Amino acid sequence: MTAEQKKAKELIEKFGTKEHAILCVDEIINASPTNPLKDSYIELYSDMIDEAIEYWQTVKQEIINYK
Repeated sequence: MTAEQKKAKELIEKFGTKEHAILCVDEIINASPTNPLKDSYIELYSDMIDEAIEYWQTVKQEIINYK
């Protein structure tokens, strides 16, 4: 079981339904700043944000696929 699958299972169990878990993940994705402040660290932060968003999108897909 991948980390994303474990997180999906944890969220479904915590929130009671797949729909509620998906809402939670959507809120996390939407709250992530996708355009950090323009400064010398933008490339570093951009990569970290992209990785985090990809992780949560994978978690969301695992929730959808959860049986």
